Formats: sequence, C-alpha cells, structure tokens
Amino acid sequence: MEQLKELLFQLCSAAGTPGDENLAAQQAKQALEPYCTDITIDHMGNVIAFMGDPHAERQVMLDAHIDQIGMIVTQIDGDGFLHVAPCGGVDRRVLPGAPVTVYGNETLTGIVCCLPPHLVEDDGNKVEPVDKMAVDLGLTKEEAERKVSLGDRIIMKCEPRTLLNHRVSSAALDDRAGCAAVIRCAQLLHDKPLKCGLTILLSTREETGSQGAKTGAFRIFPTEAIAVDVSFADQPGVAAYKCGKLGAGPMIGVSPTLDREMKDKLVHIAKDEEIPYQMEVMGGSTGTNADAIGTTQSGVRTALISIPLRYMHTPVEVVDLEDIERVAKLMASYIHHR
Repeated sequence: MEQLKELLFQLCSAAGTPGDENLAAQQAKQALEPYCTDITIDHMGNVIAFMGDPHAERQVMLDAHIDQIGMIVTQIDGDGFLHVAPCGGVDRRVLPGAPVTVYGNETLTGIVCCLPPHLVEDDGNKVEPVDKMAVDLGLTKEEAERKVSLGDRIIMKCEPRTLLNHRVSSAALDDRAGCAAVIRCAQLLHDKPLKCGLTILLSTREETGSQGAKTGAFRIFPTEAIAVDVSFADQPGVAAYKCGKLGAGPMIGVSPTLDREMKDKLVHIAKDEEIPYQMEVMGGSTGTNADAIGTTQSGVRTALISIPLRYMHTPVEVVDLEDIERVAKLMASYIHHR
C-alpha cells in the first residue's frame, strides 16, 4: 500500500490543467515505462501505452483522465492583480483566501483575494463567480507582466497528506486516483501472458469536454473499454443512496450508456474473487469519459468503474487507497477472464 501511495502522490504533485497536462503526462509515462511497451504522448497530450498481444481479436482499453481543475489568467490589472477564469469545474466556495501556484515564466505562489469579514455584506454568504476573483502575487503590474502571461495556468496549492485508515487527501485525486489504479493494474499484469491486447489511455481535457478520450479512443478503437473515474463518497449532508462509501470497494457503473454485459461480468468477477464492490446506478449519461468512448467510430462496448471520493473539485479531496487497489485488481482479473 505504501508503494501505491507513493505513486499516487507523485501523480498528484505534477501539475496538469486541461490543455496543459505535459508535466502530469511525463510523470505518468515514467511510471508506466517498466511495465508497458510503445509508450507515446500524442498530439492531444494523451499518454498511450500498450502491453499484451497486438494481434489478438480481443483488444481492451483502460482509460483515466490525467487533467485536473484549475484556473487560467485572463488579465493583469493596473495594480498587478491577476484576473482569472475557471479551467474546469472549480468549486468557487473554497477559493477566497486560498494559496495557489501560478505557472508563469517561473513558478509563483499567490493568494486568491478575499475581503475581511468586517467589510462583507450579506453576512458573507455570497461567493463571487471565479471570473470576478483575482490572485495577489505581491507584484506590481510591470513585475507581474514580466513573470506571467495571459493564458498561464493556476492550480490550488495543497500538498498530498496521509490520513488514517489507508486514506489520503490531495488536490487532483480527480482523476489521478484513476490514473494510479490503471498504472497499478499494469503492474499486476506485468510479466503475465495476456491473450488479449491492452492499451492504456491516460487522457487529457476531460474537465473541459473529454477531447482527449474522444481522439484517443478513435485512434485506438478497442473492442471493449473500461473508463476509471471518481464518484461521490459518503459524507455529512448527503443521502447515502446518492453516493458510495469510502473503503467499500469499486463503484461499478450502471447506465443506459454503458454495456450491460460488461457490467455483469465485472460484478461476477468481483464476487468470484471476493473483491468488495458497490453499484452506482445512473438514469442517463455518466458525465465521464465513458460517454465519449462508447460512441467512438462505430461504437465501443464500455464499462465504468469509479473510486469513491469526498470533497470533489477542492484541494482536499479524499480517497481510500484500498479502493484504488481493489479497482486495479478487478480490472486485472477482468482482463484475464474470458
């Protein structure tokens, strides 16, 4: 479990907002190199790696998105403050007063501006939209313009932390936890004879429209695919039936957009292998890369496995390492199962 935590922390520590995932992609590529062949980073920034039999009739693809939510610089005002827009679904409630990292000509630390409570109207209940917020670098306009350009990216600053009971907290666990599960699956399958081909796709730009998964899946065009993402875990204020439970295992997706036979096979394997699992039932689309992958070319049979996660799209997301390990084991067993 310690090695899995180290892998996850390395992935989470590499910045990678939508359209600017190179640092995270390089970190993931390095993690995959001992286990896969023909590892490339394509024009969209996707990491694509292969193992197994390229000539087999059965070709499986595992996908997890490598981008994280953040912000993008839209203006430097006369006082040197950076004005921003969301880059993905940032939770604006956690931004005021938060430390951030700005990736300009050099890496800078800033603070999202906030008013003292003494000066706030309406008891401070109103949170401004992200594009009304600004970041303070402590620089003049001239200094800021030398170090930062329009379009530079910003992420919330938060070091990965170890919690109790195999749990960890970090920004970017959505979906570096999924990436870690896919890489861990490759580790489990390493040096084992595979009767199928296995392509790993760590895809870009999921938070802004799944462009990486669309183009990556089109290029690979597997016979079947499993998308790995995160989903809502239990916490105060949320009805239990609307979320999964931390530490209770993979959340196997059920949706009109997903392949029912693959879902049944995953459930059967989880029972047979005594892997704890949970069901996640959705009445429409899943809101994940699975939706895009399933409609690639003439269609790809697609399943979805999610990792329970608390406090989504904040700098303190929480997952259970045992859930990640179980997702990896379930996928490895599925790939071996015929």
